[in-house]
Amino acid sequence: MARHLITSALPYINGIKHLGNMVGSMLPADVYARYMRQRGHDVLYICATDEHGTPAELAAKDAGQSVDAFCAEQHDKQKAIYEGFSLDFDHFGRSSSRENVELTQHFARKLHENGFIEERAIRQVFSVADDRFLPDRYIVGTCPHCGYDKARGDQCENCTRVLDPTDLIDARSAISGSGELEVRETKHLFLLQSKLQHEVEGWLDGNGSKEWPTLASSIAHKWLTEGLQDRAITRDLDWGVPVPADVWPELSAEGKVFYVWFDAPIEYIGSTKEWADVDPENRDWKSWWYEADDVRYTEFMAKDNVPFHSVMFPATQLGTREPWKKVDFLKAFNWLNYYGGKFSTSQRRGIFTDAALELLPADYWRYFLIANAPESDDTSFTWELFSASVNKDLADTLGNFVNRVLSFSRKRFGDEVPAGAEAGAAEQKLGEEIAGLLAEYEGHMEALQFRKASASLRALWSAGNSYLEEKAPWLEIKTDKDAAALTLRTAMNLIHLYAVLSEPFIPASAKAMRGAFALENDTAVWVSPEEAKALASVPAGTPFTVPPVLFAKITEEDLESYRERFGGAEQ
Repeated sequence: MARHLITSALPYINGIKHLGNMVGSMLPADVYARYMRQRGHDVLYICATDEHGTPAELAAKDAGQSVDAFCAEQHDKQKAIYEGFSLDFDHFGRSSSRENVELTQHFARKLHENGFIEERAIRQVFSVADDRFLPDRYIVGTCPHCGYDKARGDQCENCTRVLDPTDLIDARSAISGSGELEVRETKHLFLLQSKLQHEVEGWLDGNGSKEWPTLASSIAHKWLTEGLQDRAITRDLDWGVPVPADVWPELSAEGKVFYVWFDAPIEYIGSTKEWADVDPENRDWKSWWYEADDVRYTEFMAKDNVPFHSVMFPATQLGTREPWKKVDFLKAFNWLNYYGGKFSTSQRRGIFTDAALELLPADYWRYFLIANAPESDDTSFTWELFSASVNKDLADTLGNFVNRVLSFSRKRFGDEVPAGAEAGAAEQKLGEEIAGLLAEYEGHMEALQFRKASASLRALWSAGNSYLEEKAPWLEIKTDKDAAALTLRTAMNLIHLYAVLSEPFIPASAKAMRGAFALENDTAVWVSPEEAKALASVPAGTPFTVPPVLFAKITEEDLESYRERFGGAEQ
């Protein structure tokens, strides 16, 4: 048994997230965490809301709330939605927590002690209309690289290029919309990443990053090839982790706070400490993060987050000269688009997680998103593709198999698993096929290849249907009742197997399938290929019930209403 630390990119607090956000971080992390737990590993899955920075202040302003009240409310809303999607975090924290404030200040002090933070006078954009310096994200304009007219002063959402506010064309204040901007001098703290360049390169080359997905490793090495730049890590904001007065009294008096991209990754550690502080007698946060050589750390995120997690945060950790656990495997995702255009939280474009749960149960979305995860390239959500996947894979291949096997057996043999004949050549052939497909499924899950794992799981479901069509118990029963009973008993064992293997993808449906059988000692957490080959986990005589329909088909009328509500045309 190994210890696995799993984190997913922290969702911003500025509103409910869209499906693209979920499939690019939290959902695949949950699928992987569930799988690793089933395989018997010690797993800690950590996430949190990212509550500092410009998005929080602007969203609170738009909502007419104080930023702390807004963040508290939005955290609860997001947490409830993620629970609705069955995301099984060990802890879902808040970057505004006391733990994260203390850790962020600790990191800053250590970096300063070791000569990796210095105070610099810089020229920064000042809004005359707002009478304040503007942090990067408070400035919007046209990206000089791609022409996107809603680019922010720190990064273009469209092309993902990192920007400085002065790069923007036709820059204006995000608060007032005023273009009356001046450049004035002020002081900020800079993280001297240039001094850590070679250490980050050495760490990246030596930590197995060559095994990362190409998307993640190429972005990380691109940043290093271009050369690490010293970056300002403080901002002029009312909300954030305060610069500690014991080290920087002048900046503290001016109300400077740390840049959100400095404190947000530290919140992975902060959230773990929040988790431990709930039960300090039995939980040790440091064992996961400090001198944690026995821990394998896997991060999940969309491609725009990769530079900060593969370069900036490791540089921060290295600069403390303390033995903090650094990422072992970074799973990065491309974009999930909506009919060829981007999902966008800020523009409310596409399907958002709260609306998705109002329409259909979580498992429909979980399965579709993972089966179509944007791993090798961008993928596009369409209602037509979604309904085809739900109807064919979930309703027809899995749901119909479960329903017709259990309904037919109850009708012809009663409410217990029938005994029938001993397994024969068809069952042996099926067992071999199942064992092979299960080994493939395990291999893809271990490699974090989610689309391939989904295809293997679907093939496992299909194998049961092929067996059922070949044996045709509805015909067998006319001439050989024991043969029909064997077929149904084998199919019921497949249902139980599917319940165990499908749990990472569709946990609620897996629970319903498993609950159909009144097994006295159903302790199976996972089933090995060799065990699966026997197809004997549900013995004859086991009482069973027929669960409600697992997956209702999406009709043409449903599709029309979805397209009308959310749009369904190429952008």
